[in-house]
Amino acid sequence: MSNPPLLESLAHDPILGKTKLIAEAWDAGGLYQVGSFPSWGRWAEWNGKFRDSIRRFLKSDSDVLSDVKERIIGSPDLYASQGRGIKASVNFVTAHDGFTLMDLVSYNSKHNEANGEDNRDGENHNNSWNCGCEGETDDPEINSLRHRQVKNAITLLMVSQGIPMVLSGDEMGNSQKGNNNAYCQDNEIAWLDWNNLEKNADIFRYFKQMIRFRRRHQVLRYEEHLRHQDYRNLGYPDFSWHGTKAWQPECGHNNLTLAFMLNGQYVANTAEAHPDDFIYVAMNMHWEMHGFELPQLPEGMAWHVFANTGMESPQDIFEPGEEPLTDNQHEVLVGPRSIIILVGK
Repeated sequence: MSNPPLLESLAHDPILGKTKLIAEAWDAGGLYQVGSFPSWGRWAEWNGKFRDSIRRFLKSDSDVLSDVKERIIGSPDLYASQGRGIKASVNFVTAHDGFTLMDLVSYNSKHNEANGEDNRDGENHNNSWNCGCEGETDDPEINSLRHRQVKNAITLLMVSQGIPMVLSGDEMGNSQKGNNNAYCQDNEIAWLDWNNLEKNADIFRYFKQMIRFRRRHQVLRYEEHLRHQDYRNLGYPDFSWHGTKAWQPECGHNNLTLAFMLNGQYVANTAEAHPDDFIYVAMNMHWEMHGFELPQLPEGMAWHVFANTGMESPQDIFEPGEEPLTDNQHEVLVGPRSIIILVGK
């Protein structure tokens, strides 16, 4: 299909020629078009399927693992067959519509009474989980779990292939008191409370370090879809799935554990380019701790821990490039509903 005239002229415009075009992929009739939106080689899409799959994984739904795997690698099931690269997928967990990230882990149901529509407005299917108590609580264990879940969400977003999108305020645990349709509120419900920077300093620090980590590692920012093969005879594939056993991804219907490894040698595709590190991510959305067997690295390299959402701040995340060596190079223990990122260098 040829480009429409407007896009043709836009492509040659000296100012607008590199404009990023992003669609919230609905058509005029209300049909959801993610993965089939007419892109003409220019449009990226808000990937609502990424949002839904990651939210369900975070709350330990047991039948979503195969879909989560597609989202983590840039949704090739949606875009590869159309010849569209990884950048077609704008990944997000929260947006201007719906729950904030803190509310996603604090409320099972929307609370839109203040909107004056008897709580009928707003989305009913939020794939949220309140971690054991609806709304604000003084329970330290519930609040600790909520912070961990927020960190799990930003971790999954930042280690997934595609373009990450973050909702303003999520980086400091902003809440709308369970209101998932606050467009009509010009008050404390919808305003950003900047006191959250101090109240949720651990979340803000974690967000900043995850963003720095993604910027540092080109292997997290591919443009073309991964092959899952060692097509350059480097000894390891560009990308590989793992489970609690190295090189053996579990694929059972009720499985809540998953791991993957990125081979940073594959970003050095020219003589002048420098290889990246190996990156290994172990995800445990089960409510019990699990051990993950680590893939053996090339000789002379070792695993270092960058992030562990199961730890309290400041041990939950380290400065990119200054990751401490892990004590055990053969196995890592991943706590309940936690994610660990290791760097092989």
